Amino acid sequence: MPFIPFTREQIQQAKHADLASFLESRGETLKRSGSEQVWLERHITIRGHQFYDHYESVGGTAIDFMQKYFAASFQEAVQTLLGHDVVAEPIERQLPRQEFALPPRNSNMRRVYAYLLKQHCIDHFFTHHKLIYEDAKYHNVVFVGVDADGTARHAHKRSTASQKNWRANQAGSDGKFAFHHIGTSPKIFAFESPIDMLSFISMHPNNWRQHSYVALCGVSDEASMHQLKTHEHLREVVLCLDNDEAGHTAIGRISQALQDYEVSVLTPRFKDFNEDLKALRQVEELHCVITQS
Repeated sequence: MPFIPFTREQIQQAKHADLASFLESRGETLKRSGSEQVWLERHITIRGHQFYDHYESVGGTAIDFMQKYFAASFQEAVQTLLGHDVVAEPIERQLPRQEFALPPRNSNMRRVYAYLLKQHCIDHFFTHHKLIYEDAKYHNVVFVGVDADGTARHAHKRSTASQKNWRANQAGSDGKFAFHHIGTSPKIFAFESPIDMLSFISMHPNNWRQHSYVALCGVSDEASMHQLKTHEHLREVVLCLDNDEAGHTAIGRISQALQDYEVSVLTPRFKDFNEDLKALRQVEELHCVITQS
């Protein structure tokens, strides 16, 4: 594409283009949630010319949106937003879907043990779960999601390095099958991450297996909706999302999508349930020290 010397006014116009109108003009599906709209293709919040991706914790203007989700160059993004049909399809539809394969397993789980038990205070019995392991190349902790036949269909990876907060889904993962446990009671608890899910169970271990739990691996309702549709005995949904703006917004949006179910909200005292768990462990340790002295 030849270089076009856009004026400052043209760039500002493109940057402030209405994203909902742009997406709807291309046949994309959006759903209103209060003063915002959600692009259902990616579960991204849209407000005027701004967007926010709750899973990746990134946002920006209309130009940033085009560059990230439509694989557009700056020139292509500005032209498209000014009304020239240069880029028409989201990046997922421009590229073939990658086949899913689990990362190779490491021969041991030493880093995962330290990550779950020491860094996050997760109960030790989860480290023996066959759907949690350490990958061989990067030593990330891998949380595996399976289908009804027990076939791995999803993998959520988190760095075990204490100085990093990196996390991502394995390429080719199907969001419907994110890390979960299905019990026999009619209740399912939904969390933003596997760590929050395991933290909550660590705080409430009595008869935990009778209930169902799902890690959304973000704030999309895809995984929870799939489990509800697949398991007819599930009729009660407890939304256990983070105690922050993104979590509160997602609760409102997901609650609207679950109107056929009994929905309740359980909010962590701190930002998330792992923060609650770590605070509880500190209190328990302090009580133990006082008792022994």
